[in-house]
Amino acid sequence: MQKYIDKLNYFFETPIDFKSRGLIFIAALMLLPTFFLPLWNMTLYSNQFPEGLTLKIYSHKLEGGKTPYRDDLKEINALNHYIGMRELKEDDFTEFKWIPFVLGGVMLLALRVVVLGKMSKLVDLLVLFSYFGLFSLWSFYHKLYLYGHELDPTAAVKVAPFTPPIIGHHTLANFEVYSYPAIASYFMAAVPLFWLIAMWLSRNAWTKKRVAL
Repeated sequence: MQKYIDKLNYFFETPIDFKSRGLIFIAALMLLPTFFLPLWNMTLYSNQFPEGLTLKIYSHKLEGGKTPYRDDLKEINALNHYIGMRELKEDDFTEFKWIPFVLGGVMLLALRVVVLGKMSKLVDLLVLFSYFGLFSLWSFYHKLYLYGHELDPTAAVKVAPFTPPIIGHHTLANFEVYSYPAIASYFMAAVPLFWLIAMWLSRNAWTKKRVAL
């Protein structure tokens, strides 16, 4: 057991080389798009709306597709009213209040890792970011579940409780609903991959240096 503990401690004390620090810095910059590009897209198709109603979810707001004659978010809320679903309002999404701050904090911590150059700090950051990502997905799913299950029993149109898809397709009455990650989510997903590559590069570089000595 002590042997494995020593190896783990050795890994945590590994210094981060210059190339890996560059990757960590680039990964931090890759979080910038999450402040102004959508994280998720939902699209609803039906005979009435063959071109689709779109809903874009950002880190700080909801936004429906807009044309000179239509606001998709208003149309979606009008349809939701008929089946007894609550109106989609930004005030109900507490995530919009803390997600941008968490992302900003992660960027600052990443820059701290670049300066300190210690593997243990990068591991801490990776664990924190992984927890944040998983918790955000759970929170998103839970919110969708509540919207689809807390239906008004006096609604004009009766539908069985449902959960809008977090990823993929769902048929609801005469609507086909599609939900997929948007471009900002792909940037977020790439961040931990960059950090893992940085870990691997630094570990290999330090191991080779130790062998050479």
